[in-house]
Amino acid sequence: MHVPVPRSPSQSPVSASALIRDDVDLAAIPAADWDRVAGATPLLSHAYFSALHASGCASPATGWTPRFVTAWNRQELVGAMPLYAKAHSYGEYVFDWGWADAYRRHGRRYYPKLLAAIPFTPVPGPRILAPDPATRRALLGHARSELGRGYSSLHVLFTEEDQTREGVAAGMLERDGVQFHWRNEGFRDFADFLAAFNHDKRKKIRQERRRLASSGVTFTRKQGRDITASDWAFFFECYERTYAAHHSTPYLTLEFFERIGVALPDNLLLVVGARDGRPLCTALDVWNPQTLWGRYWGTREFVPGLHFEACYYQAIEFCIERGIARFEGGAQGVHKLARGLLPAPTHSLHAIADPAFAAAIADYCARERADVAHSIDELETSAPFRRGPP
Repeated sequence: MHVPVPRSPSQSPVSASALIRDDVDLAAIPAADWDRVAGATPLLSHAYFSALHASGCASPATGWTPRFVTAWNRQELVGAMPLYAKAHSYGEYVFDWGWADAYRRHGRRYYPKLLAAIPFTPVPGPRILAPDPATRRALLGHARSELGRGYSSLHVLFTEEDQTREGVAAGMLERDGVQFHWRNEGFRDFADFLAAFNHDKRKKIRQERRRLASSGVTFTRKQGRDITASDWAFFFECYERTYAAHHSTPYLTLEFFERIGVALPDNLLLVVGARDGRPLCTALDVWNPQTLWGRYWGTREFVPGLHFEACYYQAIEFCIERGIARFEGGAQGVHKLARGLLPAPTHSLHAIADPAFAAAIADYCARERADVAHSIDELETSAPFRRGPP
């Protein structure tokens, strides 16, 4: 698939002394400078993107060509946008296959397109990394200016609320989805968390945990530097099994996980379930003091309740112990609702170069947003928590 050749360095002004550039390789930017504008989210860190690129997971060979856009005040990095030229729509979790098919049926090419996202990582947050609103507008404007130069569209995925509003004000189309997130209401322990449930849901979770424990399954939580090479090998075996069970191919490699294990030791939690001294299942989470992100899991065999314990209950217990305010359980999964994760809207921004397609997609997004809002309202009525005093 052809990817347009980048233009020469842009001289688009951000202020009297700042400019936008799209010719800077991430590897040439000092990690401390990138992380200063990216903030404290490990999934936006220089180390995380570098691991994706260096391992080849997000590379031109896999259909992810980095086109990162940066803003500079003389020699100081003041903003960035992790942008990719995409030759397909895999690994995004905001599905636009129907849009691509409509282009194809009308004799048009949808790919390549531009995508601002964390590859293979559907977590909400900032996608235009700059504290200054004018710099954010300039970065987005520069990315949009690439449309008509061989790209059909620009997509900015899983944007936070403020940047969603900014994008809509700039003329981007908004598309909504739903995930399931847990909120820490100051729970003292897991029993205190369960006390907030209605009787039937609380009883079911207690039964799930008792049955699993009686089957001889125990759990260990390993953080960062305690995760060994054999732990990563076992995790990757389980990760591959999960994809195979869904007749799919994993996006990430063992090398990627080993790289983040070295680069982000203070932000990783590996939950390992074992039976009779033999590892059985594992789940990988990424965290900082404010948020824990559930990422990947897998098991060697099916055991009732194993998935819920490894992926949700262990994560919630960890958050309560650490005082972490939020646990984001990842994409999709209505089953998370009964475990205390509530529906939360997600947003993405889209610009379509072709006016006729843009109008049709705008209508589709408006109707889809209404459907998502209605679904969230319905899901909230099914929340497992008590509606009054016990």
